[in-house]
Amino acid sequence: MSVFFRFLSAVALLACSLLAAPGTAETVRSGQLLDEVHFLIPAGPGGGWDGTARGIGEALRRSGLVEKVSYENLSGGGGGRAIARLIETADRQQNTLLISSTPIVVRSLQGIFPQSFRDLRVIGSVIADYTAVLVRADSPHQDFNSLAASYKRDPRSVKIAGGSVRGSTDHFVVAKAMQLAGGNPRSIVYVAYDGGGKAMAGLLTGECDALSTGLSEAIEMHRAGEARILAITAPQRLAELPDVRTLTETGLPLNFANWRGFFAAPGLTEKRYQQMVNTVEAVVETSEFEEIRSRNGWSRLQLSDQAFYDYLEQQEQEIGELMRQLGYLQNVK
Repeated sequence: MSVFFRFLSAVALLACSLLAAPGTAETVRSGQLLDEVHFLIPAGPGGGWDGTARGIGEALRRSGLVEKVSYENLSGGGGGRAIARLIETADRQQNTLLISSTPIVVRSLQGIFPQSFRDLRVIGSVIADYTAVLVRADSPHQDFNSLAASYKRDPRSVKIAGGSVRGSTDHFVVAKAMQLAGGNPRSIVYVAYDGGGKAMAGLLTGECDALSTGLSEAIEMHRAGEARILAITAPQRLAELPDVRTLTETGLPLNFANWRGFFAAPGLTEKRYQQMVNTVEAVVETSEFEEIRSRNGWSRLQLSDQAFYDYLEQQEQEIGELMRQLGYLQNVK
């Protein structure tokens, strides 16, 4: 198993056990939070970014931490359009939190957009979402090994969807799994959709044979019996889904957790920046957030400010090496 996957799973497991940051209750009492939050979501409705932003917004509103919450979906450029908007209009984005995840690292490395996390103010991560590989309920594949066997016989016969561009986490996680199963990771017929909602629709309508996506995007359809999760990239089964096997159980030692977190516009005053950090730290302490986290099968990953920045730098180095190994990156930055 690559160093990259060991690092991410270890951090995620550690973060799952973290208690809320000390002192946050005091910041709530002293009023050091935002009065309103506008979430900028770099993809269409129904995907992991959309679900996480709206889940955090729901927790902020229901807990009474923030008076006003609003949302804006702005897809395009693999997330680059929203990043560019945030930077170009920074003086008007004093209450805006941009939701992002591992793809901000991946797509910067690929040159899909010229910016990186260093061009934004790093606020903090809130959750980790494992990857799920799923099929329709009427699929002949009952486990991941069956899907991998079909792929090894004829890679072109297995179309695998993802809610993001080729070379993204949706793509390279399933490619790594197929490689561990004995297949060629470069032969995957990957069907890219603009967001997890459209990718799920593509699976259910038969446009593709399997879907690689965040667990939170798959869990509802699995529970409803419309789709079947073959395996997830958690190191062990989750209490929320005790019937779902891990890839490790199938003999493929692949653990991966995709963080999701928030960024802000450059040029913020230190007071406003700290209000944003405090707001994100405060909401993950609430019972409202815990209810939403459990419902979506998320794991806790609370890293703020410099700790989150350091995490991103380490991930950039390790994810770049993995992408080079799989042939998705010619020159790592």
